[in-house]
Amino acid sequence: MGLSKKTTPAGTRPNRNAPRAPRLAPGVAARLAATTALMAVLVDHRPLDSAIDATDGPFETLDPRERGLARAILGIALRRRGQIDDALGRFLDKALPRKSGPLPAILHVAAAQILFMDVPDHAAVSIAVETAEADRDARHFKGLVNAVLRRLTEQRDAILASQDEVRLNVPDWLYERWVKDYGAETTQAIAAAHLLEPSLDLSVKSDPEGWAEKLGGIVLPTGSVRLIAHGPIDALPGFAEGQWWVQDAAAALPAKLLGKVEGLDVADLCAAPGGKTAQLAAAGAKVMAVDINEGRLQRVRENLSRLKLQIGTIAADVETWQPNRLFDAILLDAPCSATGTIRRHPDVAVLKRPGDIKTLANLQASLLARATSMLVSGGTLVYCTCSLEKAEGEDQVALALASLPLVLEPIRPEEVGGVEAICRDGFLRTLPSDLPNAEPRLSGLDGFFAARFRRL
Repeated sequence: MGLSKKTTPAGTRPNRNAPRAPRLAPGVAARLAATTALMAVLVDHRPLDSAIDATDGPFETLDPRERGLARAILGIALRRRGQIDDALGRFLDKALPRKSGPLPAILHVAAAQILFMDVPDHAAVSIAVETAEADRDARHFKGLVNAVLRRLTEQRDAILASQDEVRLNVPDWLYERWVKDYGAETTQAIAAAHLLEPSLDLSVKSDPEGWAEKLGGIVLPTGSVRLIAHGPIDALPGFAEGQWWVQDAAAALPAKLLGKVEGLDVADLCAAPGGKTAQLAAAGAKVMAVDINEGRLQRVRENLSRLKLQIGTIAADVETWQPNRLFDAILLDAPCSATGTIRRHPDVAVLKRPGDIKTLANLQASLLARATSMLVSGGTLVYCTCSLEKAEGEDQVALALASLPLVLEPIRPEEVGGVEAICRDGFLRTLPSDLPNAEPRLSGLDGFFAARFRRL
């Protein structure tokens, strides 16, 4: 199914002709918001979070229930995009017209509900037709919407039975890279893990067992608290009191690799969103959080204020920043392709391109060199990325050891809760398929890489 190639400049609102929610029938507003946000990702190549959080966007006027429904639809539409494309393509003889407005997204949003959600078929079809009718470009194709979706409902079971869900939902270029790096079996496991809705992971200041009991979760071997079902995060016990923060269990591991940091002068480079900053501050380090984006840094400050933790912050480009001192330890969470976070951010698989890996790898090498120059002799440097690509992990380590005054300090399983599977060749390398659980919703980790160096 073809998508329009017409794009809007970065930062502008997607589909400026999108209809408005007022006076629409119940249920349409959520689908309309999902349609507009999906167009922002698929056509304008904007990250999903920015489309959802836009103050002038369609999510702004939704009530909590509608907002939750729209988010759920978007998660399915992106997570299962390959299957949806395949299913819709069976009923489309040719690419959709270029001047059809949000028609591709309307079909995707409806198909996500018909194929994968507990929504009455007639409601998904009729609301999709109404959404098309409300748009000046898509209204000419409401008959097509009705016909395609009705056929989809009739043949749903046969279509799903014929699909290879694991393979269809991964872009070819990523699948091929993972097979090369990890083998076919592990790649299948990674892709299967991406199809599961992720849990909510929390890092707690203290007493993880107590907080797991209060929140109805479990304590992972790595020390994080994991929950399945949750409502609004800020309504959970302990949030207002600053007792915990949201952080994937894998993302919580790199800061631990610095060891005992109490009283040490530690730089957290590329610090946003601030989970690792909070870990270091809670462990007693004197933290300087550095990030190039002032807006993201302000959110770090706000979160640390809620947690009642004291840090220093500076908005600066690490490549050019000149600190007035050397640091005892440095955590560098480098910008990366983020392919390890697809289970939580399925839009990553849509937005990233093969060329991004090389560009980001060059930046990571530069940042590693800069971080090394800021470290005292004998100091510890932990480099990490939320990427599954070895070009952004193991290959960066080889380059750093060959060109920088660093030695590798291997990571041991006992440092990460005794989980031997995530310590690979002296590195931390977590995969989405790691940490299996009999309850699938309690399984998995973000894909992370970390290496620990000591400066000579």
